[in-house]
Amino acid sequence: MNGFILPLTLAAAIALPAIAQAKEPGQTPRIFVTGEGETSIAPDMAILSLSVTREAKTAREALDANNDAMAAVITAMKAASIEDRDLQTAGIQISPRYNYETRADGTQKAELVAYQVTNTLSVRIREIDKAGELLDKAVTLGVNEGGGIVFTNSDPQTALTEARKKAVANALSKARTLAEAAGASVGKVLEISEQSGTPQPIRMAARSFDAMPQAAAVPVQAGENSYRVQVNVTFELK
Repeated sequence: MNGFILPLTLAAAIALPAIAQAKEPGQTPRIFVTGEGETSIAPDMAILSLSVTREAKTAREALDANNDAMAAVITAMKAASIEDRDLQTAGIQISPRYNYETRADGTQKAELVAYQVTNTLSVRIREIDKAGELLDKAVTLGVNEGGGIVFTNSDPQTALTEARKKAVANALSKARTLAEAAGASVGKVLEISEQSGTPQPIRMAARSFDAMPQAAAVPVQAGENSYRVQVNVTFELK
């Protein structure tokens, strides 16, 4: 008897998973769509990139001249009610400048002409209307490179929330259109995920101010920032 019991037990153990698998329901029919939403709002903050470049025969002389000019710029920013937290040194670079002369044998001779020092200051302006005025003042005090401006928002969450709602509504509209075309209908949401990227603030390109005339405040236009969100949504298909 024992010889028969073992084979029967093994057969039952092998059959049970197959029976259980047969009873499992099939995968729910579903539809996958991507929705997009966008909201645009006016920026409330500007970030200026201001650079002072000075050149001299020695690195020490170039650095001293640069320090004096940048100190005057920082003092002016603070006098215009820019707080310390909104002033940040973005980089300091010291580099030699050479003149190259080609010899008769084709080789080059390098002659050290001067040392160049560049100090870059990032200025966060919370009163956006002051951007042009502060840029003009900085140039008057010695800023001769930079001028890059980024218009951004201190708190974009409200705009992002609105963009998310629009993206989900867009996904639902797409799903309904596709389902109706196939003779079906949309059921509940099975899965949803967001693919939002970092919003790209409006930028103005940097430039050199060596030949810039001393005039009224620099005219700037802030425009609007667009916040875009994508969502992937999986719906049940009935």
